[in-house]
Amino acid sequence: MCGNADEPHRPPSARLCAQGLDRYREAAAKGRISGEVPECLIRLGLVRPASDDPASYAPVPPDIALARHTRPVQEAILEQQQALLRVQDSYAEAEAAYHEAQRVATTSGRLLQGSATIYAALKAGSDSCTEEALTLQPGGGRPAKVLDTVLTWEYEMLGRGVRRRTLYQHSARSDGPTLAYMEKLTEAGGRFRTLDELFDRLVIYDRRVAFIPVAGMDIRENALVIEHPAIVDYLTRVFEHAWDRAEMVTFARPRSRPAPLTDVKRRAVLRLMVEGHTDQTIAARLGMSARTVANHVRAASDQLAARSRAQLAYRLAGSGLLEEPRDG
Repeated sequence: MCGNADEPHRPPSARLCAQGLDRYREAAAKGRISGEVPECLIRLGLVRPASDDPASYAPVPPDIALARHTRPVQEAILEQQQALLRVQDSYAEAEAAYHEAQRVATTSGRLLQGSATIYAALKAGSDSCTEEALTLQPGGGRPAKVLDTVLTWEYEMLGRGVRRRTLYQHSARSDGPTLAYMEKLTEAGGRFRTLDELFDRLVIYDRRVAFIPVAGMDIRENALVIEHPAIVDYLTRVFEHAWDRAEMVTFARPRSRPAPLTDVKRRAVLRLMVEGHTDQTIAARLGMSARTVANHVRAASDQLAARSRAQLAYRLAGSGLLEEPRDG
């Protein structure tokens, strides 16, 4: 036999027992049953007292009995769903505001395309710069026309008291227009250094905005403007690391050229050659012509009496020519 009946309008907690199933079949076949009625039939609502004889029970169709017990559950679920929607609505505006703020805060950069647009953005950054301007200029010397264009910008910044530092590659020390440009700005307070390799073009104004090239593209046609503080700070530290390792460009007297750093450039060329790079690759990385690279390799071959690049690499390993000179 089944246990006690559940409270009204609550879902039944027991299943139909074997005796209850038999008695339900009987009630469905005869239209009613009397005598002992299993409790599960009453709990599940599958029988009800007959209207004309309270001592007998008439069968109730299962779908009607099911609806009676599931309706309170469905109503409770609907009420909870509505409560959930009310809670979600109360947070919707705050969530939208938060995501908008995060989107703005985490934007890595704005893409600029076309030389006119990029130069206008660089000019605007130069005009608004009040404290410091940092630049990496890979690729050796720069065209005289470009240098003439930016020279006015540089004078204006230096005149406002902006600290100006620029990093070139060693090969720029042999380029006439670039040297003349550096000498003029050095006299006005600018500072220049050179390094064997620079990773890519970089311009930073006041450590708040940076301009970098799109990967594999010319910065004069495709540039990213970076304003995220963490990224700009990272790029600034990259610049400072390169600046600390670079050689200062100084002009002993007007119209005098700085030291060409021939030995420094030759060591850089030979290191890359030993690593297996071609003359063209070395030239691109060091900002010089492939002919200049070949001249450095030839000079080292003559010095070590090497008849091939492989033999030169072998002899360089034990020559000490690739080691940096020690102070003193």
